[in-house]
Order: sequence, then structure tokens, then C-alpha cells
Amino acid sequence: MRPVLHLPVVAAAAVFLIAAAPADSPVGVREPDGYWQGALHGYTPQTLAGATVVDAGEVAKLIEDHKPVLLDVSEIDRKPAGLPPGRLWFPIHRNIAGSTWLPGSGEGDLDAVAQDALKARVADLTGGDLERPIVTYCHPDCWGSWNLGKRLVALGYRKVHWFPQGIEGWQDGHDTAVSRPDARWAARPKSTVGQ
Repeated sequence: MRPVLHLPVVAAAAVFLIAAAPADSPVGVREPDGYWQGALHGYTPQTLAGATVVDAGEVAKLIEDHKPVLLDVSEIDRKPAGLPPGRLWFPIHRNIAGSTWLPGSGEGDLDAVAQDALKARVADLTGGDLERPIVTYCHPDCWGSWNLGKRLVALGYRKVHWFPQGIEGWQDGHDTAVSRPDARWAARPKSTVGQ
């Protein structure tokens, strides 16, 4: 009778391990039908329908040969809660040189105001050219860059490249640059939904 009691525990552990499996595991992570609505950091799929998944070497080649629009969707670092009053805090964000940093643009539930602002900003950055190569990235295991890539494909951009290794994968073999959030994106009208 004891082995029978262990069977549910073993089955539950197997389900947990499969659910927590990394994207490069035999199980993998499937693309959701829509945008990812959960936490932005977690295992991501190996694919993005309508886009090309690239590694650091391929991004370097794109930069050299095609001058893509580089879109960093990393979130802005928040001041640590336990920082003593009066203590200076200067977060520095680094990314691929020449990138446009659009924090928050990878959220799964962008409201209509943010979606319109994002559409306009990307159209401006690409000169309205739907054939202009675009690279979206963030950090490893980041759904934000996946969501933005999916949005760009839905907007009709035909050369979307998703770089899931993110800035950490880039800086392993390439220089980075200090960046500030894109001024035009930061100045977008804010939604009044829920206020």
C-alpha cells in the first residue's frame, strides 16, 4: 500500500518539473495564442511565429549589414525598498549601442493609448518601412521582448527578429552603451483607464 501513496507524489513532482522546464528542455514552452499576460520573467518559447529568432552573432551581422532598429524593452530599475533615506541611488542601464529603450512596451496588456503610441513610435523609427529589420530584446527569459516582437508582426512588419539572449547574451562578446529611456516614448500620453 505504501508504493501506491508515493505514486501521487511522484506524479505531482513530474508535473511540476515539466511546468518549470526551461525553453531548451525536451518539453519546451509553447507560444501562447495571444500576448503573454503573466510575469514578464520566466521561461519563454524557442519560437515566435512570423519572426526570426536570432543569437548574438546574428544580431552583430544584422547591425553590420542592415542597420536594424534595435528595441530594448527592459523595465526601469526601481529604487530598492530597504534603501536608507538620503542614500544616493543611481541605476545605470546598459544596452546594445544604438538601441531605443522603450520600457514597458513589452507588457502583455498594453491599453489602447500605449498601443497607439507604440505603433507611432515604431513607425517613426522605421520611417514607416515595413521591410526595415527590427530586433527586439530585453534580458534572458523575458516575455516582454517576445510580446513586442509579436505586436510588430501583427502590425505588418516583415523582418522582425527576436533576440531572446538579451543584453546579457550580447555583452558576453560585445560592447554596450549607457542608455536612457526614449524621450518620445516616455512623453506619450498616459491612459486614464482605471483612474
